[in-house]
Amino acid sequence: MFGIYLKRELGRRKKAALVIALGLALGIALVITVNSVSAGMTQAQDKVLKSLYGLGTDMTVTKTRTAPTGSSSGRPNFQFDANSNDSDDTQSSDRVTTQGGQALASSVVTKVTKQSGVAGAVGALTLNVTKVDGSFTQGKAQSQSSGSSQSQGGPGGNGGSGNSTAAPQVQGGGANFDVNSYSVAGVDVSDQTLGPLAGSKITTGKTFTATQTNAKVAVVSKSYAKENSYKVGKTFKISGTKYTIIGIATPDSSESTTDVYLPLKQAQTLADAKNQVTTIYVKATDSKQIDTVKAAIQKNISGTTVTTSADLAETVSGSLSTASNLATSVGKWLSIAVLVAAFLVAALLTSSAVSRRVREFGTLKALGWPSRRVTRQVVGESMVNGLLGGALGIGLGLAAAYAVTMISPKLTAQLGNTGGGAGGPGGGGGPGRQSTQSTMEIALTAPVSMTTIALAVGLAVTGGLIAGAMGGWRASRMRPADALRSVS
Repeated sequence: MFGIYLKRELGRRKKAALVIALGLALGIALVITVNSVSAGMTQAQDKVLKSLYGLGTDMTVTKTRTAPTGSSSGRPNFQFDANSNDSDDTQSSDRVTTQGGQALASSVVTKVTKQSGVAGAVGALTLNVTKVDGSFTQGKAQSQSSGSSQSQGGPGGNGGSGNSTAAPQVQGGGANFDVNSYSVAGVDVSDQTLGPLAGSKITTGKTFTATQTNAKVAVVSKSYAKENSYKVGKTFKISGTKYTIIGIATPDSSESTTDVYLPLKQAQTLADAKNQVTTIYVKATDSKQIDTVKAAIQKNISGTTVTTSADLAETVSGSLSTASNLATSVGKWLSIAVLVAAFLVAALLTSSAVSRRVREFGTLKALGWPSRRVTRQVVGESMVNGLLGGALGIGLGLAAAYAVTMISPKLTAQLGNTGGGAGGPGGGGGPGRQSTQSTMEIALTAPVSMTTIALAVGLAVTGGLIAGAMGGWRASRMRPADALRSVS
């Protein structure tokens, strides 16, 4: 009886049911769209952070760089032989310097690994290589003659003539040098799941093996290889040491911030930094305990700066940051406001519809229907309207999310350091590059999870219950006498 009556009443009031369902659908569709876009923002920020940290890294440990002491200024120094007899000789000099924070002893990596809550830690050495090459062209000395002149009344007395020669002058010559700077990361080849190479995949060639701890081999980024026409098997030199390219790495999410990857020991040799690292990459056993692990490392290992992904996220600015803030603040409150309005409209429309059915419900009560049965009937009709609105809302929300993903609007993310001088991760050249900022372009997507769909269904049921509760309460208060008065 309940199903037959429900079907008949919904068929008679199609327009009213459709209006209620559409109101709920718009609110639910907005919630799905905002949630999916917010999820896309989160994924975009994760891509930015992974491009700096590397896959699986929860935090980095560095040490703030101190000012140069003594006669050292910390500036590059190049020496060339300007007196070379052969002007065609090309002279070249490489200046290798550590980048990021102050160098840490490799033993600190072991100390970090032993801290409570740390699942693993590896050290890396970030370098900057400034290469200057070119040649000097020597000038040529040319003498100039003063010409002839006559002297009268001078010594010798006879007005003789003579020539004098001026000092020779150097003409021509100069120097033509090219300056090229690129970043190098020393990688712990025994554990490549963490560190600067973890955020990239080898698309050509192969990566390092555990036995190549001190081998003269290198992996280069795809962009750097393209810029210099490097291929697997080709060799290049750094400070006179020849390295063979064994692989080309493509970053998973963005442009690579490191150009060349070397085994850690080779990087230490180039920088004259034996048993030293500039950055320690750390993975926690539990992502919920990251703040606790950070506090423990800072307490037990003095002089270190621990930077988590949350700290690094605060340095991300640009349109990505702005859009993310809008999605999580304005979008959230807007969707809540629309949902509340949709629920109220559905409740008011249902109550209004019940008011127009006084004769019907009064007659049913006169025939013996108890109030709970009338309430159940109204709630059932509202639940059907709510589920219909939920289905429409899910369809509209999925369509909106799909449209955002297909358009894939571009958002920019500007990455700066964390304010700790050279101690914190920064853009360009890997974590820790001092006072640098890089810009990345991220394509926005709007993924829809099953959790979001479940939320939409829950909202549809909630909307139907709220509207049905208000309409059912109104219907339960009607009496048979009300039906008679409406007839008269």
